[in-house]
Amino acid sequence: MDPAPSPTSSAITLHINGEKYRLSTDHRTTLLDVLRERLDLTGTKKGCDQGQCGACTVLVDGRRVVSCLSLAVAAEGRDVTTIEGMADGDQLHPVQQAFLDLDGYQCGYCTPGQICSAVAVIEEHAAGWPSAVTDDVGTEAGPAPLTPAEIRERMSGNLCRCGAYVSIVQAVSRAAAAAEEGRTAALKEASV
Repeated sequence: MDPAPSPTSSAITLHINGEKYRLSTDHRTTLLDVLRERLDLTGTKKGCDQGQCGACTVLVDGRRVVSCLSLAVAAEGRDVTTIEGMADGDQLHPVQQAFLDLDGYQCGYCTPGQICSAVAVIEEHAAGWPSAVTDDVGTEAGPAPLTPAEIRERMSGNLCRCGAYVSIVQAVSRAAAAAEEGRTAALKEASV
């Protein structure tokens, strides 16, 4: 049991991977440190600790966040998804499966952050969010094709020191195509 909160700490409730965690934490403690050091969710990696490498990327309410720069108290009551929460039991998330099938990793250190980021990239793209390389950002244009250039730009906040970028782009592309097929099939089924 954690000690009672002091003026520099708070009792918070974190919703992580569908589980609730109540703990007392110093206001200055990062989400990354709570995940790794307090909750033993070590899949999220500490790389640069400066928000530059993306190894610590998690999803907060479905959006990408570098957890080394996010305070744990700011995540109270929000839905946090780490790499440990991506799979559905023994069934890998389609992005995880694509990374595995296409060798989108080498040493694997950056892979959890890459996968969390890729999941968000696919959702952002499907929602029509443009990137810095999107040619036509007009609303009537619809989502830009998810080209390798789009994927590279959208994933640019995640570094891979081993250089598995070609395979990462292929994995994101495959997972995005599978997600699009799933959305199309769901729409067809709903219209019947």
